[in-house]
Amino acid sequence: MTAPVFEDIDPAGGCDCPGCAHERPVPRPLPGRGHPMARGVVVVAAASAALGAVPPAAALTPDHSPHRQALPGDGEPDTPQGTKAPLHGRPGKPAGAPADPLPATNRTTIINRAKTWVAAQVPYSMYAFWSDGYRQDCSGYVSMAWGLPNNEWTGSLGQFGVKITKEELQPGDILLYHNPDNPEKGSHVVIFGGWTDHTHTYYTVYEQTPPHARRQTTPYPYWNNTDKYVPYRYKGLTKAATAAAPAPGARAVAAYPGAAYFGPGARNKYVTLLGEMLTARGARSFYTESPGPVWGEADRRATRAFQLAQGWTGADADGIPDRRTWELLTTGRGKDVEATGPASHGVPGYPGRHYFRPGRSNDHVTRLGAQLVKKGFGRFYGLGPGPHWGEADRRAVEAFQRAQGWRGGAADGYPGPETWRRLFA
Repeated sequence: MTAPVFEDIDPAGGCDCPGCAHERPVPRPLPGRGHPMARGVVVVAAASAALGAVPPAAALTPDHSPHRQALPGDGEPDTPQGTKAPLHGRPGKPAGAPADPLPATNRTTIINRAKTWVAAQVPYSMYAFWSDGYRQDCSGYVSMAWGLPNNEWTGSLGQFGVKITKEELQPGDILLYHNPDNPEKGSHVVIFGGWTDHTHTYYTVYEQTPPHARRQTTPYPYWNNTDKYVPYRYKGLTKAATAAAPAPGARAVAAYPGAAYFGPGARNKYVTLLGEMLTARGARSFYTESPGPVWGEADRRATRAFQLAQGWTGADADGIPDRRTWELLTTGRGKDVEATGPASHGVPGYPGRHYFRPGRSNDHVTRLGAQLVKKGFGRFYGLGPGPHWGEADRRAVEAFQRAQGWRGGAADGYPGPETWRRLFA
């Protein structure tokens, strides 16, 4: 008996389910901002000699050169990280234990600091130091986001935090894997940016990885070594919105500006900040583009979803951020938004075919690619699955469709409801 042929057909008018935010291309830093990688090697070597720091050659010793592999199949070589070191350009020796007291910070500040490297596309390097003094590798990135007084490595970051459970994870916490038996294999650390689905199987990750710092949707706990990553929470975390200053160039945590800054016709920096905080708390699906300064329906719906998540009703959940809403967002308190949007075309989780088209960029593409890899159709990816729809995605989908026995228009490489149902069954 031949397998029945299913053809994925969109209804007229397309799908009107809420979509995920698109990753808008970010310009590279202007000349003179930060350290180019080549120059960073020379400057860091000179600084190391002056400060008595470990020279680059010593950083490759087995005891102090843990590194990770990039995403499965991305072709990137193993990337070592540097040793513990003082901030570039600042005198002092690496601390042997956490400073007492630890620098205080809060969740919003941590995420804002992490975003500065993503926006600047800081290149990965175990030798170079960025203009803020932190080493441009995974552990240097977390040291920067947490505001630590030195550059740490995966073998020492754990002493600055306390172990928590998956259920306790909130934006600003980290997922740490340090391999003490063989630091050369797999060690890595990333920043947790918030869950992207209500099943808590995917989350927004901030990480420093080749070729540069990035933010994307990642399966929990990570792409590889999935039983090795341990959640940690920074010991110096506070609830005060103004507990610590952001990194140079980062947006400061702002006090509530007033309701007049939000609503139809509003255009200001507070609308952008609101959208960024909402997406970090699980409301990303309400935005079809990255949050911006012009108030729109996406801002209202995302705000209302956050307010409803707190159990508020009526006028308390009108979609306009009041002082209570703003306080919960800036301090990282309250409940996150659960992505419980309606199923599309009767298939749970299917967002609509228009999310998978040339030029589109969203979390659904990343999730699709990750599932294709899991199902054994990852050979088409030269790099790991990402948010930008490309020919590798189309060919992987086509191969999956053909494996179902479909031909012709039913195997065009674009996922429809039936493709999605079978892929995620």
